[in-house]
Amino acid sequence: MYAENDVMGEIQFKGKSHVEKTSGVWVDGGYVGYLKELKGSKKVLLLPGEHVISVRQDGYQDFTERILVQPGQKELVRVAMEKAATGPLSDVTATVKIAVNPSRAAVFLDGLFVGHVGEFEGPGRGMLVAPGTHQIRIALPGYQTFETDINPLANQNVEIKTDLVMNGAPLAGPWSRRTQVPPHHHHLSFVRQPGLHSVEMQTEAGKSATF
Repeated sequence: MYAENDVMGEIQFKGKSHVEKTSGVWVDGGYVGYLKELKGSKKVLLLPGEHVISVRQDGYQDFTERILVQPGQKELVRVAMEKAATGPLSDVTATVKIAVNPSRAAVFLDGLFVGHVGEFEGPGRGMLVAPGTHQIRIALPGYQTFETDINPLANQNVEIKTDLVMNGAPLAGPWSRRTQVPPHHHHLSFVRQPGLHSVEMQTEAGKSATF
């Protein structure tokens, strides 16, 4: 999709606000990145013919447009996101913070795109979720997808840390598991090389668990 060729056409994107510029872009059902980064070395080049462009943002209706790509031509897609009707957020929530490299990777909660890693890392940032079981998936073209399940309690803080592994990179050794169980404290970590994956949970009472 990205190898430049005289036969291929280029898709350019334009968004009017921060909402559009940070929205995720899919081409023919495959995630390609977030809107404002799809230029220069990350520009989208497609074979001639009809393609389906979808743009998604948490809390907004999906933007979908069919385009006809011509050989060697540029096609501009103007994206305008519209607010979606959403129900009230539960009064009882848990907070998920994500620290993943690269930080431009897309984040999916229970199969739905919710934003990018950079939006959920650092002081004062995080994703509010209802207590209970959730699946977190982090994806970026050129990298292996990372998935993990969390089951936070009410008012619990969860932090996910990992380095995505590039496609084709060898995985050194099997999963290793280390467990320590001091009184009233449970610590469980899983390590996979290359890349260290951990999930840490912190309750208001100060108890924590790391996966």
